[in-house]
Amino acid sequence: MKRRSTFACLAGTLALTAAAFVPTAHAAPQSATEACAVGLGSVDAAGAQTSSGVTAGTPPTMKGPTAVDEPVFPPGQVRLSSVWEIEPNVAGFDRSGYVVQGDALYRYFYNRSFGDDIVKRIGGGWSNFTALEVSHFEDTKRKIFHWMAYGLRSDGTLFRWNGGWGRAQSVPGFSSVKSMALISKTATYDTFLANTRGGALYTIRIPVTSPLKPIVTRVRTSTWQGFEALVASKCGNYGTLLLGIDKDTNSGYLYAVGHANGAATVINALGKVDGTFPNAPYYRWGAVFYLDPLNGD
Repeated sequence: MKRRSTFACLAGTLALTAAAFVPTAHAAPQSATEACAVGLGSVDAAGAQTSSGVTAGTPPTMKGPTAVDEPVFPPGQVRLSSVWEIEPNVAGFDRSGYVVQGDALYRYFYNRSFGDDIVKRIGGGWSNFTALEVSHFEDTKRKIFHWMAYGLRSDGTLFRWNGGWGRAQSVPGFSSVKSMALISKTATYDTFLANTRGGALYTIRIPVTSPLKPIVTRVRTSTWQGFEALVASKCGNYGTLLLGIDKDTNSGYLYAVGHANGAATVINALGKVDGTFPNAPYYRWGAVFYLDPLNGD
């Protein structure tokens, strides 16, 4: 019964997020914003994945966290995680994503209702990385596809892998970034929203073309330094629901962010979430990639 109720919680959060994909202008109207939710994942001390639904409202509310299943990872080993994709199967749910355990990067795939976990070690050298994310995009009508992975190293070097974990491209200059969340994946670019240690908030738009040339645009100049983690989900056609997590106080704050437009970007503070955030790392539970649009920029 526990497993079935947890699956229902996960599916319900994803369904709520999908239901929020309603037409909006540059900023989501209040009625649409209140329907939006972030499918928040984390790894607890036992190595189990958890699921929480953080829903926009006044104030924002959180259901969970609830352990998704028995522990998946070695206790206390996971430092970083990408988005995790969930795909319904005739036997439960398939779940897959990338994590950094110690110095190594791994890909996990599992469905506890069908077969054993599949764990693949990608490679080492990840001790000094502070962020990891994957952008998986497909436009079936135009037959456009890309798979990009991104990693931020502690010296401020941003890495990108295109189509696999072979040779990476890199660019310096991001040492002030504290955390970053993917808010847009399109046929021609991916975009992150990032806060800095000095308190500024920026968009980092990364064209999919080579060489790697990020376009950095300031959104806000101050007050964003308190968040060690940002997790973002789509809200409306062009907006973003952004969760900022302060690990010093184990608290979270929710924001409705309009379509990215530099300093003119509309950001509505929805308030403190009525829950605590003691785990790490945090990541987004996403639907399978072709049903997981992000259009925040």
